[in-house]
Amino acid sequence: MKFLQAVPLLISIFLLTAVSHAAFALSGLSMRQVLQQQDTLKRQDTLKRDTSKRDTSKTNGKAVAQVDSKIEYSAEDSTKFSKDRSIIYLYGKARVIYQDFELDADYITYNSKTNTVFASGRNDAKGRYVGKPIFKMEKQGSSVADSLFYNTKSGKGSVFNAFTEQEGGFFSGGQSKRQPDNEIHVKGMTYSTCNLPHPHFGIFITKGIVTDKQIITGPVYLKIEDIPLPLGLPFAFFPKPNKKSSGVIMPNVGDDYTRGFFLRDGGYYLTLNDYWDAKALGTIYTRGSYSASLTSNYTKRYKYNGSLRLDYASNRYGVEGTPGYAPVKDFSIQWAHSQNANAHPGSTFSSSVNIKTSGYNTNTAGSNTYDFRAITENILNSSINYSKTSGLMSLSASATHSQNTQTKSVDIRLPDVSLSVQSFSPFDSKNRVGDQKWYQKITVAYNMVTANSISTFDSLLFRRESLNKLQNGFQQQVPVSINFTPIKYFNFSAGGTYTERWHFQSTRQTAIKGIVRNGEVQPYTTVYDTVAGFNRSGEYNLNMGISTKVYNTLQFNKLGNLKALRLVMTPNVNFSYRPDFSDPSRGNYKILKYQDGTDVWDPTYNRPKRYSIHSQSLYGGPAEGENASISFGMDNTLEAKVLSSKDTTGTGMRKIPIIQGLSFNGSYNFLAPSFKLSELSFSGRSQLTEKLGITYDGSLNPYAVGDSIFNGQIVTKKLIDRYTIPRLTRFSVSFGYSLNAEAFKKRNENIDNATEQTQKTGMTPEQAAQLQQISNDPNAFVDFKIPWNFTFSYRFDYSRQATGLFPTTTNTLNFNGDFNVTPKWKVQFTSGFDFKSNGLSPTSFAIYRDLHCWDMSINWIPVGPYRSYNLTIKVKASILQDLKLSKQQAYYTRF
Repeated sequence: MKFLQAVPLLISIFLLTAVSHAAFALSGLSMRQVLQQQDTLKRQDTLKRDTSKRDTSKTNGKAVAQVDSKIEYSAEDSTKFSKDRSIIYLYGKARVIYQDFELDADYITYNSKTNTVFASGRNDAKGRYVGKPIFKMEKQGSSVADSLFYNTKSGKGSVFNAFTEQEGGFFSGGQSKRQPDNEIHVKGMTYSTCNLPHPHFGIFITKGIVTDKQIITGPVYLKIEDIPLPLGLPFAFFPKPNKKSSGVIMPNVGDDYTRGFFLRDGGYYLTLNDYWDAKALGTIYTRGSYSASLTSNYTKRYKYNGSLRLDYASNRYGVEGTPGYAPVKDFSIQWAHSQNANAHPGSTFSSSVNIKTSGYNTNTAGSNTYDFRAITENILNSSINYSKTSGLMSLSASATHSQNTQTKSVDIRLPDVSLSVQSFSPFDSKNRVGDQKWYQKITVAYNMVTANSISTFDSLLFRRESLNKLQNGFQQQVPVSINFTPIKYFNFSAGGTYTERWHFQSTRQTAIKGIVRNGEVQPYTTVYDTVAGFNRSGEYNLNMGISTKVYNTLQFNKLGNLKALRLVMTPNVNFSYRPDFSDPSRGNYKILKYQDGTDVWDPTYNRPKRYSIHSQSLYGGPAEGENASISFGMDNTLEAKVLSSKDTTGTGMRKIPIIQGLSFNGSYNFLAPSFKLSELSFSGRSQLTEKLGITYDGSLNPYAVGDSIFNGQIVTKKLIDRYTIPRLTRFSVSFGYSLNAEAFKKRNENIDNATEQTQKTGMTPEQAAQLQQISNDPNAFVDFKIPWNFTFSYRFDYSRQATGLFPTTTNTLNFNGDFNVTPKWKVQFTSGFDFKSNGLSPTSFAIYRDLHCWDMSINWIPVGPYRSYNLTIKVKASILQDLKLSKQQAYYTRF
């Protein structure tokens, strides 16, 4: 009964929507069904024919005749004439061409006295009606009918039981007549998005009149499987403009258990010009909540396109008269802009802005989508980028925003500018003859970055205390390098980098004695004070390095298909030197003092402790201490050569990678006062099969651990500057496996195609809805050609402090897949296992049924805070997207 009650509203929405959609413009239909008289001078290929001559010669077994300069016709079977030769009868694959009108049928007659063309099919030996008339006009598609009449002189005509496509919709059945004044009369016609000649459903138009500017219909109603539903519209009148038009958007009616009954997304669509539109929508709830949104899309072909959306919501919860009933106000700003790559060669501009209040997603149920992925979205990122490249120089500017809705932290950089000059050889000459001399291999580059940055909480973003935390500065670098090969098989590099930083703030530190933390008296606690004012810092470093490759191959003759193992090792060693810029006389560091003015002692360097006045600055400052370090690393790859089973000669080989990129890295600082050796890190990946790959990484600490004593008591552990067997402090491994690697290829291709089309033509509301459906609806691209698939991924992380205390482990398992129950039924699932809670992670099932022009989907979340189900039966075509039946039990009370 719900569905029957919704039919009048659905039909009204469809007809109102169809007014501005070309698919409902029946004038286009009429042009395919009847002929419009045109100036015959346009067909210059027929003007030279003599209308007084008739030729009945045969060409390739076909009788071909030409009656006058306006008509061309042929027939495969036979051509006959009446006694007075005024009527021509064409049998068997007959064809008539008149100006830009083409007609093919099994039987066609032409009466030159009445200027009438008649076409029809015939019944074959099995009683089937075959050879139906197929007609089309220039720049129009083809249409099929049972029979038709057309008067070449008056332009009047009739078409019976036609079937024609109009931009995704199909008109079939009934009769249509074209009048001399270009008015079209239709009767008994069905409109549907089903592409069958006998559609599964349709909107039946009992009668109607179509003119250039309006459509007038009699009763219209919905038919499903030829069963007419008893509710419809008795008559309708619609304007039919031949351009975009503004109009009212009907709201959706429903019930939200928390906020009450609602009228949702009703408003007005406004066409501003050919490149720009706007849509204003509003939603109101019976319990006092309301929301409003403004969406605008713009595009300029071959230049740019984008969309802007502003949302505001005021929601009330709890019982009226209680504090919980106070309105909760949220807003959202979303802007997407992309520039055509050929619009401005050398420069680009793009934006992706997603700014929301921290409670927007939960308070508005994911912008009223009730999608748990939208509700639980807690990381928001935005960026606006501009770049310009000219010769060796490139300039980029950006504004970025990062927000965590759980912690309510916000990080903003505005603007963030980068200017760079690509490496060039100042001592080389374009007119050089012969090999480069050593000094001609020297290269120089330049990089400059500057930014304003602020990190705070969203509730404090626009307050004075947050603005006082604004950080800004400049950093410039000039790297100089040279590369050459002094010894065969060894690559040598040398160079240096000068770094200059400009700061607009600096910090002062003071040590406070006697602070109690966690029940223990601390040696001291540091407090910071920000001082405004310009200051600079500079530093430089020198470096040199050498690398090579070592190849090792083992051949096997008696190990079956395994014929060889190849190990490639790439060792590298680099030395760097940096002077000590922490001397207080340089102005970058100061002595740390207690509040009474005494110095804090640094046992590491055995001197008063120093602190950097740039430690809290945007780009920091020079590091403390002199550095002369050597860094070392080794990268390894191992692969096997085996006989290829696909080679019938038995001599073909194929390579199987066993270890890819297994690397070990570390460094040793000769001038460090202690702990000269760094932690040793390793990482690698292995592709065990075409569908299974493993990645892993970790670090090892080479120092011993001892007791830390305070006031005569052991309080914790500490590192001792003495080497021991390296101890694992961090390790992670992850792998994924797909039983069908091609399973998601079709879906990804469709997503890429939709995104590319949006970038080329501009994001219309329909395209934006399509992309949203792709990302949210697991049935958006259901590929029944793939019978089944199963994919899972696993990650394990282990970490502990350098002293070995407080070990932590995390591991996650996620899996998803789908399978075809029958050729028309598909089941999809997504789930995982939460090892921390020893339970399933968010789990969902989707069941999809292909009903040809309709589809049915069931989405079910069986466990968790968002458990719900949704059953929807809807028409596939987007033009009739409101024609659907839904049954759901949602989690509205918990969003």
